[in-house]
Amino acid sequence: MPKRIRLRTLTTEEAKAVRRLAKSRRESKRLVQRAELIALMTDDPNLPATQAGLRVGFKSLATGSHWVKRFNEAGLAGLQDKPRPGRPVTHTEKVRSQLIDLALQKPRTLGYPFELWTLTRLQDAFEERYEQHLATSTIWEWLVDEGLHWKRQQSWFHDPEQHDPEFVEKRGPSSAVI
Repeated sequence: MPKRIRLRTLTTEEAKAVRRLAKSRRESKRLVQRAELIALMTDDPNLPATQAGLRVGFKSLATGSHWVKRFNEAGLAGLQDKPRPGRPVTHTEKVRSQLIDLALQKPRTLGYPFELWTLTRLQDAFEERYEQHLATSTIWEWLVDEGLHWKRQQSWFHDPEQHDPEFVEKRGPSSAVI
């Protein structure tokens, strides 16, 4: 049977910082979840790290133990993500939030002569307002990550015979015909 991971004794400052992080609404979800794990184990010292990890939402049993070990070794800094390999981030979070903010506004309220955003319109408006070009693939990815999805517009009046061959008869006379 593997050795049970115990949480080391926290200083008063660490305990306050962990509780503040665990209740934060501004920090990343991952960091808050890790702080919740430490807070849970502080409240109940007999709670195994694996069970505490499951309670805060980790999918794997080993994840709770992993974060407790990192916290024991490095303190609060151990709860942060380590740098990852790969290309550095091209755009800052500020740019991303500016785009999301723009996408959530109605174009008419911003002085544009259209009702809905398309990727190209959003790209042009962002470039016009913030003087920074974003690829449509980047815009698409960020919007999907935020839970925003494009709705496909449906036209019921273009080529009505294609949808219903009896459309004209069913519609009746239009107001223009006297």
